[in-house]
Amino acid sequence: MKKAIKKILKLKIKTKEDLMAAKRRLAKKHGIAIMKNSDILRTMKAGANGNLLRKILRKRAVRTLSGVAPVAVLVKPFPCPGKCAYCPTEKDVPQSYLSNEPAVMRAIGCNYDPYKQVQLRLKALEANGHEPTKIELIVIGGTWSVLPEKYKYWYVWQCFKAANDFKKMNYESRIMNYGIKKDKEVHNSISVLRKKLLEEQKKNEKAKYKIIGLTLETRPDYINEKELLEMRELGCTRVELGVQVVDDKILEKNLRGTAGVKKISEATKLLRNFGFKITYHIMPGLPGSSAKKDLMMFKKLFSDERFQPDQIKFYPTVVTRGSLLYKWWKAGKYKPYSKKVLENLIIKCKEAVPEYVRIIRLIRDIPAESIVAGNKITNLRQVVLDKGVKCRCIRCRECKDLIFNIKDLRFKIVKYKAADGEEYFIQAESKDSKTLYGFCRLRLLSRCHCEKLAASDEAISENRKYVGIKNMFLKSHRFGSPRLPRFAEAALLAMTLEGAALIRELHIYGELVPVGKNKKIQHAGLGKKLMAETEKIARKNGYKKIAVIAGVGAREYYRKLGYRLEESYMIKNLK
Repeated sequence: MKKAIKKILKLKIKTKEDLMAAKRRLAKKHGIAIMKNSDILRTMKAGANGNLLRKILRKRAVRTLSGVAPVAVLVKPFPCPGKCAYCPTEKDVPQSYLSNEPAVMRAIGCNYDPYKQVQLRLKALEANGHEPTKIELIVIGGTWSVLPEKYKYWYVWQCFKAANDFKKMNYESRIMNYGIKKDKEVHNSISVLRKKLLEEQKKNEKAKYKIIGLTLETRPDYINEKELLEMRELGCTRVELGVQVVDDKILEKNLRGTAGVKKISEATKLLRNFGFKITYHIMPGLPGSSAKKDLMMFKKLFSDERFQPDQIKFYPTVVTRGSLLYKWWKAGKYKPYSKKVLENLIIKCKEAVPEYVRIIRLIRDIPAESIVAGNKITNLRQVVLDKGVKCRCIRCRECKDLIFNIKDLRFKIVKYKAADGEEYFIQAESKDSKTLYGFCRLRLLSRCHCEKLAASDEAISENRKYVGIKNMFLKSHRFGSPRLPRFAEAALLAMTLEGAALIRELHIYGELVPVGKNKKIQHAGLGKKLMAETEKIARKNGYKKIAVIAGVGAREYYRKLGYRLEESYMIKNLK
């Protein structure tokens, strides 16, 4: 096998077809099984990371063509506060998830241990030819907000530790049954858990495998100031909301409880004012809706300033066993959309998506054998694209592995209103506007809102005394000091963000390139140019300070641009 691999590495392979032909020829010659790509990748020298062969060997290259390596981890099962009609219930699996979903199967195999899940995913990505040095950590498993506080801090701490330890410590050497009942660490005080988390976050700022973004999913009716303060301390930068539809009658019919339109709009506004990126889960085909209503509601997301999500996960309703919807379907009280109706709806929705929105997914990764009724097509995105649909969403315009031509670059600004403020989508795109290289999201609160906030927020006026001890607090805060009351923390954060323009996201697309490696679209100075354009807009609008909701692993990048860490944001005074 080793001799065959060495011969492969010496060949001038230019395509996947060349590779397969060489593998078959050498397998026959040496009387061995056809070599796995992962075996060849392990043998390649570090200096060959960026060559053509590595690119050909890479499995599912699309995983890191958005500039980051997404790593999804699942929390252990906890009781869910909701009783939604469409959600399946399965023993020992988080609510709304199924035991045969790929992400769930991986989590079960790790006994839901976050450390093992992260390490296994990083190991798998590297085995498939990726370099997951910029990690977008996505924590799934239902309503994050209702989990025990200690568990949440322990869980995220372990995720950061796993990234920091990767290739330094063998995950197999850890306790195999690292469950919450068997591990004493989770029973530590909140102060101790915070200290450990903050220590690992500090390490991650300069680690090789950086967590540059952290996503948590929850319900709109569990979003409040206290929850968002905690999310920021954990390092969260994006929140996924189970919105489903923006119609109270349909939500009520599907037993969504208090997660109505008012709560959706309030949660969205609060998230936006904290700087979070916002993803909506949308479910066309729910009982009580129709294709016409679904399209109308989808368009409303971008015409009504109460909503305006940054990203969409499009999850067509399917019937699975263990849900109330299954009983309704068996009784003839519910009928899912036909393939033709669903495809036409998706086409019309995609055509209505603004260029500042990214459609992350068009279906949920539920195995076909678990779907009793409803859509079973796994490549819906490709199906609609094959029909010639022209979509301007971010994902459809991402540059992927295209060669970057600085002469073909232009900056374009899209301005829109959202939740008592103005949003600027500053994009770097090709001159024909078909290719997106990167973008920055800037939020400017309206002047009347800023004045109202400064005048009426009792937490700020009541706690001005904390200004004097702020520096001392921040120093001790980094080492897990006893937590100040939430109202005091809110006051400190409000003072940090007071009068600041908010950068909610900076993203450069193209193949993920580790820091220090050959420049492609990433590390070509495009992020710096976008930040300069964004700061220019903030100055023009009279702002003297700017704040970035940066992921922990991205803090060093912003420090190089003159930003400093204050609370959990990167802050810069504008001259």
